[in-house]
Amino acid sequence: MPESRVVLITGASSGFGRETARLLLSRGFKVYGTSRNPSAKPQESGVGMLALDVDSDDSVKNGVKELLDETGRLDILVNNAGYVLTGGAEETSIAEAKAQLETDFFGPVRMTKAVLPTMRKQGAGQIVNISSLAAVLPVPFEGYYAAAKAALLAWSEALRHEVKSFGIKVSVIEPGFFKTNLGNTRKTTKYTIRDYDELRQRATAELDEDFENGADPRLVGDGSPDHHEQEPEARVRCWQREALQDAKTPDAPVNN
Repeated sequence: MPESRVVLITGASSGFGRETARLLLSRGFKVYGTSRNPSAKPQESGVGMLALDVDSDDSVKNGVKELLDETGRLDILVNNAGYVLTGGAEETSIAEAKAQLETDFFGPVRMTKAVLPTMRKQGAGQIVNISSLAAVLPVPFEGYYAAAKAALLAWSEALRHEVKSFGIKVSVIEPGFFKTNLGNTRKTTKYTIRDYDELRQRATAELDEDFENGADPRLVGDGSPDHHEQEPEARVRCWQREALQDAKTPDAPVNN
């Protein structure tokens, strides 16, 4: 019987991360997730949780080391952790903008850099980055979120070419609006400008409605092209559409 492949999913306690974890568990994968405080949230049965903060170099280094000490390998990394910052471009402080990119862009960068040496040594691996449709179709008052996701998209494209010869795949998923906790955990800028109040309130109300009426996050976890065709609002674009489809089968080779 082939050895179960090992998957690490950041932000695995809800939304896309949780559904991806459930799917891969059902397919026989050994699944690990991350959380800044794993004991504070109910965890998915069968998922090994690591205390890890994607904003911290030391936390990422230590968390990945803990995983590798236990498993000796890592086959797939899913960079899913992130949040939305709502506020106008003028209203958002530089510190708030930097914090948004720290988590949603540099978080995946940290995680990827931490696992690539192991994947190169293995001669195989897969990086799946959860970007957003906002990377190519940004909406008002979420400009810095869109900028972070656009940066992740461009960086992933460059990375894909750099690691292809090592047998490592890089894929990007760009979901639209789904019923996840992303809307509920949205952060807002500390300061607002009165001139923007009416437009901001209208835009935020529309965003809330889009989240409420969004598609089932299991569509992204499943990665099935048939499901995406049935749900046009659940738009997903991948360079390698078969990426998560391959990940369903434990004995499927990871090749470019």
